[in-house]
Amino acid sequence: MASNSQKNPKPDGAAFDDFFESLGKKAEHLTIDERNGKKDPATNRTASLDTAPNEQEDEENEPTIVDEIESLCMNCHENGITRLLLTRIPFFREIIIMSFFCPHCNFKNSEIQSAGEIQQKGSRYELRLTDQADFARQVVKSDTCIVKFIELDIEVPAGRGQLTNVEGLLSMILEDLELQQPERKEQIPEVWAKIEEVVTKGRKMIAGESFPFRVDLDDPAGNSWIEPDQKDGVGKWSKVDYARTPEQNDALGLGAGDEEETPAGTIGQPTAATFEEDDIIPNEVYSFPATCPGCTKSCVTHMKMVEIPHFKQVVIMSTVCDHCGYRSNEVKTGGEVPEKGKKITLKVEGPTDLARDILKSESCALECPELNLSVNPGTLGGRFTTVEGLLTQVRDDLHQQIFDVGDDSGAGGDSLPSEAKQTWKSFFDGLNEAIKGERKFTVVLKDPLASSYVQNLYLPDSDPQIETEEYERTAEEEEELGLSDMKTEGYVDEVGIEKRRLEEEKITEESNG
Repeated sequence: MASNSQKNPKPDGAAFDDFFESLGKKAEHLTIDERNGKKDPATNRTASLDTAPNEQEDEENEPTIVDEIESLCMNCHENGITRLLLTRIPFFREIIIMSFFCPHCNFKNSEIQSAGEIQQKGSRYELRLTDQADFARQVVKSDTCIVKFIELDIEVPAGRGQLTNVEGLLSMILEDLELQQPERKEQIPEVWAKIEEVVTKGRKMIAGESFPFRVDLDDPAGNSWIEPDQKDGVGKWSKVDYARTPEQNDALGLGAGDEEETPAGTIGQPTAATFEEDDIIPNEVYSFPATCPGCTKSCVTHMKMVEIPHFKQVVIMSTVCDHCGYRSNEVKTGGEVPEKGKKITLKVEGPTDLARDILKSESCALECPELNLSVNPGTLGGRFTTVEGLLTQVRDDLHQQIFDVGDDSGAGGDSLPSEAKQTWKSFFDGLNEAIKGERKFTVVLKDPLASSYVQNLYLPDSDPQIETEEYERTAEEEEELGLSDMKTEGYVDEVGIEKRRLEEEKITEESNG
């Protein structure tokens, strides 16, 4: 007991890395065991009677590739075998692949479950399919994920977890819709016609006759995923993390947190109530009680307004949870919505340019053509940092998604094709050269709300390395920002008018009385 208590687990769940190895590493263990003459290294089968006791104990202590568990068949109520494979998916995280087979009735079933914890935020993935190659993108759908094929106008609620690709996901949806169609045609012909229309449209999508179209995965637990590609440009693949609602936390079994607890960080500091009627003072730190999106308990959100010279005022927000250690920070820009968007192009030629301040708003898309880098709006949130800091964050976030845990050599997982490994390695090598100032490149910020900024080193004169141009927003950008439905002219405050009318009537009645 003493020896066990002295061992401290690795942080961030790394203590489980030995169990959740990639399939390639598990295969290597299998090959080594076979060369050493071990029997049945893949599964935890019972040793034979003629095996020596010491050898039998050694075999029981050896880690297995596939675990087998005897379990009840829900079809014939006899005992079947469930096989469990613990593995890690490149670009993603640890999962458990489960396969059940009943030798009595030949019933089969397979599904996956996330082996990781519920993430601190929910995640939403969207992939725009433009050719047949996109159908092969790997998809992990957890049991809390909602799937939407937007152009097909169909939504699949949370249910069984699946490990498949986009084509397999769409095919299974269409197969489920086709069930009992003959009966519907006779009993409810109008419903049959609607479903048949959806199925026909879906079959055309699979045949490649309806490009482009989009698939959306929305998982409050943050454990679903669509495979990205290094060649994806802006608008092709996107991921957005979001704070869960109280209803979503309840559905995940996280509870509502401790609402009566008062965060210690707010004592003695300005709060929302202290300046409700006053203006926000620049460079003053304000604190608000909030709810942690990770553990749903009370935490503190700090806010500070900062004036960026020759630009505008921005609000820096930081959230810290003392219970689970959750931390986040983001930058919000204010002011009116401009008539046009803004595109800023910066030519980075050395360390001085890497040290420039840069504000990337949440609505801004980032591109570096020389580095083959594209970041969709909303992916990194709002960031106020330097050019070097922004590239470093992009590199770190991508590297931990693509390569295995502790894989600093860039070898990649076994599921990663050799060509893709080389492509990603070249990409990260180029990114590292740019961060070190050894490579010239261009940073392009395209913001439909004109809320992004790059530091001008030649003020009040124009900077020769910065090009700024305004552009007309597209109809799609207007729709995504909610501007197309916004009423900006001829607005009438009907509630205010009615309130004033009632007050005037009350004053008139009092004066007459």
